[in-house]
Amino acid sequence: MRKLVSGLFVSLDGVAQSPDRWQFAFDEEMGVEMGRTMAEADTILLGRVTWTEWSGYWPSVTDGEDLAFAEWINSSPKHVVSTTLTDVSAWPNSHLVSGDLATAIRELKAADGKDITVSGSPGLVRSLIAADLLDELTLFVSPVVAGQGLEKLFADDAELTRLDLVGARPTSSGTVIATYRPRH
Repeated sequence: MRKLVSGLFVSLDGVAQSPDRWQFAFDEEMGVEMGRTMAEADTILLGRVTWTEWSGYWPSVTDGEDLAFAEWINSSPKHVVSTTLTDVSAWPNSHLVSGDLATAIRELKAADGKDITVSGSPGLVRSLIAADLLDELTLFVSPVVAGQGLEKLFADDAELTRLDLVGARPTSSGTVIATYRPRH
């Protein structure tokens, strides 16, 4: 059975939306962790907002420091979870997830292949945790308070959910990489 994993940038105050506005340092250790995820996963799960934003950017990257990620994400199968999109063919290798989310995720996890990773998509990550479908959550906790007006990873009225810490380490920029698994 394949694992469903996610890695998200979050601020000290729990913000996960628009890390490009508040996540100021990207260090070697973070790059190593993201490289590990890319090596261990061959399928990507995206929410509508992330797919819409990224489908307009990543296919156009042909050189520079983002090239390795662009090549990986552009060539990997992307499964897009959305109740409003009807067509995702604009970004090659994209497939629309239709029907019941839990059923679709269980089918993906049962298929052959490496891990499945959720890229960005904090709303989707919340839904996957609530449905007990996410196997591992890695948070890149940036030493910054993002402030008001941006969406937090978990709402103030979120249900109590217990996770086990399986690893944590600080990076040279002060970010803490913390990995959790749901407690069953």
